[in-house]
Amino acid sequence: MKSLLFQFILVPFVILNFVNNVNAGITSRFVREEWPSVDIPLDHEVFAVPKGYNAPQQVHITQGNYDGNAVIISWVTFDEPGSSKVQYGKSDKNYEFSAEGKMTNYTFHKYNSGYIHHVLVDGLEYDTKYYYKTGDGDSAREFWFQTPPMIGPDVPYKFGIIGDLGQTYNSLSTLEHYMESGAQSVLFVGDLSYADRYKYNDVGIRWDSWGRFVEKSTAYQPWIWSAGNHEIEYMPYMNEVTPFKSYLHRYPTPYLASKSSSPMWYAIRRASAHIIVLSSYSPFVKYTPQWKWLEEELNRVDRKKTPWLIVLVHVPIYNSNEAHFMEGESMRAVFEEWFIHHKVDVIFAGHVHAYERSYRISNIRYNVSSGERFPVPDESAPVYITVGDGGNQEGLAGKFRDPQPDYSAFREASYGHSTLEIMNRTHAVYHWNRNDDGKKVAIDSFVLNNQYWSSNVRERKLKRHYLNGMRMIAS
Repeated sequence: MKSLLFQFILVPFVILNFVNNVNAGITSRFVREEWPSVDIPLDHEVFAVPKGYNAPQQVHITQGNYDGNAVIISWVTFDEPGSSKVQYGKSDKNYEFSAEGKMTNYTFHKYNSGYIHHVLVDGLEYDTKYYYKTGDGDSAREFWFQTPPMIGPDVPYKFGIIGDLGQTYNSLSTLEHYMESGAQSVLFVGDLSYADRYKYNDVGIRWDSWGRFVEKSTAYQPWIWSAGNHEIEYMPYMNEVTPFKSYLHRYPTPYLASKSSSPMWYAIRRASAHIIVLSSYSPFVKYTPQWKWLEEELNRVDRKKTPWLIVLVHVPIYNSNEAHFMEGESMRAVFEEWFIHHKVDVIFAGHVHAYERSYRISNIRYNVSSGERFPVPDESAPVYITVGDGGNQEGLAGKFRDPQPDYSAFREASYGHSTLEIMNRTHAVYHWNRNDDGKKVAIDSFVLNNQYWSSNVRERKLKRHYLNGMRMIAS
């Protein structure tokens, strides 16, 4: 019955996907008056500091190992270090287990961070709701999270995709709409707080406010982090020249679990997906650590266990907006052939403050001396999707290149978020949802066919057809 229902739901999406692939790309002409692209004042309730002495704040979790049965729980205390201990269990207020972590802090100009706690909680059961408590005494705070199902080829799972969020009223609209989506984890494609738009002590203060701002989601489900240019924070005028200093202290990643040498690039497996996080702002050319790691990680992917291969990166590989046009070209030249060879399904990026989806195209036939100069349709290529439309204070990137390139399927300069709902090993349903005057409106939707399993089905059909033909000749 469930399979029949999915087939019924699938029909309109297949039709939409077919239509989009036989017509020229669409540039949406939708325009609305957005809320001001300014950060919400610090005294707003969305930044409220939890009550109580040394109460934990800015609570967030991310995946803690390669296969999803561990989490890293992080929070900040300000009055004193306190305990880096998490109590947890499978029923509310019955914390039968505990885990100890570590505490760190840092300075940025004259700003002194709070005490930042990171605790790895591992050995968890799959597909289980856990309750957890951080902090001490009357100021302790309680939350919960759900572990993913065990790794498997037909395990359904729903991801949200958010990028370039910031902390404006538009950001708040995106966050609240996402929380209504029913997604189970966020794939975050970089540019978190936009604290680097400030100076001196306000940089650290705006990191703290952002942590409190997103806590209503990040404390209850894992956000899978990647870094963008606004995390670099290279500010020589303040004697701050260590890239990613605030980000790396605050937002850990399980990079060691995927044999990465840096928290800036790593991989995880979750449900039926293998997710690779790349760093646009770390060296990636041939022989560098990130290049070498990606070569090895792609060879570790087992599509019979995790059919869906998803890549996250901040700078779009393909982009037809005037903003940041061709900034991803150097990474495209290095990695595009690998993406096609390994049948990557979809690549999500941010950076450009608009939405855009590509057709399946590639430009691997071109080199500096010969070959086709333009991207061409390629069924083996991933779909490239830009979702840098979270709502930050820099505003929308409203100027697209004209005419719309052949590789661009749909584009619109609006704020919003996306979801990718994996149904089984062959199909996933994708939505982009616009923030429309305070409402969530689904604008771009299609069924994503799995590159590995769809191509294998085609190959099996061709082989069967060939063998039947040979039998007929022999008879």
